[in-house]
Amino acid sequence: MELHRLGTYSAAVKMPTSPDTAVKLAPSIAAVDAAEWDACANPDPATFNPFVSHAFLKALEESHAVGTRSGWLPRHLVIEDETGSITAAAPAYLKSHSQGEYVFDHGWADAYAQAGGRYYPKLQISVPFTPVPGPRLLVKPGAKSYSDEQILAAAAIEVARLGGLSSVHLTFLDRDVAARLRALGFLTRIGQQFHWQNQGYGSFDDFLGTLASRKRKGIRKERQAALAHGIEIERVAGRAIGEAHWDAMYAFYMDTGNRKWGRPYLNRTFFSLLGQAMPERCLLVFAKRHGSYIAGALNLIGGDCLYGRYWGAIEHHPALHFEVCYYQAIEYAIEHRLPRVEAGAQGEHKLARGYLPVETYSAHWLADPALERAVERFLNQERQAVTRFNADLTEMGPYRKDEA
Repeated sequence: MELHRLGTYSAAVKMPTSPDTAVKLAPSIAAVDAAEWDACANPDPATFNPFVSHAFLKALEESHAVGTRSGWLPRHLVIEDETGSITAAAPAYLKSHSQGEYVFDHGWADAYAQAGGRYYPKLQISVPFTPVPGPRLLVKPGAKSYSDEQILAAAAIEVARLGGLSSVHLTFLDRDVAARLRALGFLTRIGQQFHWQNQGYGSFDDFLGTLASRKRKGIRKERQAALAHGIEIERVAGRAIGEAHWDAMYAFYMDTGNRKWGRPYLNRTFFSLLGQAMPERCLLVFAKRHGSYIAGALNLIGGDCLYGRYWGAIEHHPALHFEVCYYQAIEYAIEHRLPRVEAGAQGEHKLARGYLPVETYSAHWLADPALERAVERFLNQERQAVTRFNADLTEMGPYRKDEA
């Protein structure tokens, strides 16, 4: 059966190992009840992750940033109990390319094609265009927890087999889940990001006090430089964000996207839908000069984290990027007692600004045994290199050694 033919919410995947369980495929997040999805995705407000929320995924789909033409075709996995209530779910997409994932498997696809294989389509369990760690196999508390997690993972493999797909990929998932998936036949992969940890600081100066003297002075100089030439910083959050703010933020996003990616993933409609659907989770940090916005960053506010997502500028000034994206995020986290700041993918330059390397995790199931063996050899070598590199970077961190 071709997977793209499973186009209605009533389509189901019968599990050979669990014949009484049918995992349904939803062709859109709108086909899934929002309250039931969110009960699986974010049962605890203290650890709320905005990116797996129904509202965020719906904004992606309704803006058509995600859909057939994008190469991200929604096929969300949903488990229902005997009453019809959702007990587990996973944001899943049929992919015709490897763009917008931030866990790069282009080399695998090229090697498989050279060997005569067809790598696309594949099944991707992730949040589109969002390199943010978080839950991917979403299980409602009080459900069969580990069992439902296993069923979701097994269902993803069964969907791939039914559709003749090359592979299943779960990216930016929890470390413990990645380890459990390995026991189910998935290969695990380690990546790297830089996160800032709040050690209960009372102020930005408290944070600076934990840094080595040279690093502390460097950050102070950068903050002074960023605010030269009459530049001011403005934060706008919640319902105070209007369409003019989104206009400005979109212009900044497009500037960065055109320079870095060639074709930005999101459109202007997405930003408006995001602001309408979850305003209490949105924080914009702008730089103003002579009354006009010249740079800005979009952050999303989680239950225990501030997530830095997009940045851009139409004027370029020394250290402005660091101020708007990193230092303002740290200040906000301290003021609102958020335990950490995640500043997006990559960026060793974040190290000197107090963001330390952390490991990220993904899991991969490959249908072809020969491809699986080749990828496993590659991942074993890559894992050792990433682990060594993270250790070296941590040793080079800006914190005073007596307080690290």
